[in-house]
Amino acid sequence: MYSKKIFSQFLLLACVAFASIAHAQKLPNVTILATGGTIAGTGATTTTTVGYTAAKIGVEALIDAVPELKKVANVKGEQVFQIASENMNNDYWLKLAKRVNVLLAQDDVDGIVITHGTDTIEETAYFLNLTVKSKKPVVIVGAMRPSTAISADGPINLYNAVLLAGSKEAIGKGVLVTLNDQINGAREVTKTNTSTLDTFKTPELGFLGYIQGSKPFFYRQSTRKNTADSEFDISKLDSLPQVDIVYGYANMNPIALNAFVAAGAKGIIHAGVGDGSLNNTVLPSLVEAHKKGVIIVRASRVGQGIVARNGEADDDKLDFVVSDTLNAQKARILLMLALTKTNDTKEIQKIFYQY
Repeated sequence: MYSKKIFSQFLLLACVAFASIAHAQKLPNVTILATGGTIAGTGATTTTTVGYTAAKIGVEALIDAVPELKKVANVKGEQVFQIASENMNNDYWLKLAKRVNVLLAQDDVDGIVITHGTDTIEETAYFLNLTVKSKKPVVIVGAMRPSTAISADGPINLYNAVLLAGSKEAIGKGVLVTLNDQINGAREVTKTNTSTLDTFKTPELGFLGYIQGSKPFFYRQSTRKNTADSEFDISKLDSLPQVDIVYGYANMNPIALNAFVAAGAKGIIHAGVGDGSLNNTVLPSLVEAHKKGVIIVRASRVGQGIVARNGEADDDKLDFVVSDTLNAQKARILLMLALTKTNDTKEIQKIFYQY
């Protein structure tokens, strides 16, 4: 009698264990790569939402804080680096992109989530959009409030990111950014407010979709080349060409531009006023820089709209490139990668219209 009771209990435990294993096998495998940022930040009090310290919490603590993750994916965590995202640089980008490509080449990885500071999230997203060699989902996520805040947004954002990275709907959509229950594409998304939770937007073209009821809903996707269709290969790169941004304003002068060129810039993004207009005091220095082999790209400080080729400048005559709809910080990224392939301005212009 006693033996039968023990056997029954053993059988029950075995069934539960088998059901648990079967459930885990059905779930997608998502790797979380942590890089720091506000989502890993801590404040002095529970009401501290500004003036906190970023990049303090490790990846395992982030995962443990959201036990619901186990219901939507088999999650593994890896701390790639731990920084506030204003300190992001080319070396970190190369390291991150290479690690993402290694992981996505594995059969047991279905998607990647990257936790990241919001200050440069749009730039990292676009860099990965151009350098990741897989159609598997890559989702970048952050938070606007530190983990210690009363109403921290990091946990729900992380949950949504893992859900999205493990979904079939996100396959082939390029690198995605999700915060505040919204899904944005890497090419168009930008930070629009210093502190509010709804800061990430795609002002002109609109975000790609929502996450609601633990399910992603897509309504559009980018038509521009990305990820597996990209021509850029960073697997053997240890550095990127120096490209700097010159900001346009009334009464501007060429001092910053000349300093960048003297420091070895291979490309200059001119974030001009309006439709990328060129100030008369700066244009001669841009022409001189071009003669030295520096590639000049006309962008706009406005943040929306197409920079028209041969609109506010005779780009054909000057042999300049226009940024299309890319903002200055993303134009810089595309030009750096373009310069790893060619110095031909006509080819670079094609690249700007393709990506």
